[in-house]
Amino acid sequence: MTESKTQDTAPRKGIFLLPNLLTTGGLFSGFYAIVASMNGHFEAAAVAIFVAMIFDGLDGRVARLTNTQSEFGAQYDSMSDMLSFGMAPALVAYNWGLAEYGKFGWLAAFIYVACAALRLARFNANLSVTDGRFFQGLASPAAAAIVAGMVWSGSIYQIDGDNIGYLVGILTILTGLLMVSNFRYNSFKDLNWRDRVSFLTILLVVLVFVVIAARPAEMLFSIFFIYACSGPITTIRSVRKLKLEHVVGDSNDADFAEQDAVKPEDDKPAAEEQKSN
Repeated sequence: MTESKTQDTAPRKGIFLLPNLLTTGGLFSGFYAIVASMNGHFEAAAVAIFVAMIFDGLDGRVARLTNTQSEFGAQYDSMSDMLSFGMAPALVAYNWGLAEYGKFGWLAAFIYVACAALRLARFNANLSVTDGRFFQGLASPAAAAIVAGMVWSGSIYQIDGDNIGYLVGILTILTGLLMVSNFRYNSFKDLNWRDRVSFLTILLVVLVFVVIAARPAEMLFSIFFIYACSGPITTIRSVRKLKLEHVVGDSNDADFAEQDAVKPEDDKPAAEEQKSN
């Protein structure tokens, strides 16, 4: 009888299917983006990165809703993010507008990849100690959206990326550096999605979706570009005097005003958030 109870309470081996299936979908989308850009299909490559963002937003939430979180899922997700939001945007940008610029081109792409890897590693290492209301540095999906949105918009307007290669390289580098900065970006985790809202709010949401659907490339690029610019503005407004450690440094340097100190209840959402990196 005792032996039977022991066997029943032993942890089951295996991998949860649903959340990891969604993670695999994101991984496939990132890989497809690379292959599509190699074949000159830049619009499809950019769209694939945005599809990867959808999968990235779903798998962690599905895991929590179905109580199927696991350490394997967290590690698998991080590897998938590195491909979809690190390698894929850099290679898409390289194939679109940087390949003809020699060392500048591949170094710009490498800087973005290295910054994405550092940003993901820092996020995983500081998951339990960061303020859940803010991201430290630009989140990798948002950075990927800027690069993908640039390529997508350029493809729609039939802009040859080789003609604006230096602009592509500078934007790629700056986006990468924002990921490893200490600029604070609102994570929107403190929003209560269960609250009642007015009819006007729902109407505005519908209008936003309509506008995005009408001009998806331009609107998505603009939204994420504005979000990227919000980090420096938020940081400057939250400190009395801007210092170097507020811009760049290790995790211990990212201390801001005392009123923004991390509280225990602020840590919980960040610790439970498997996906918002």
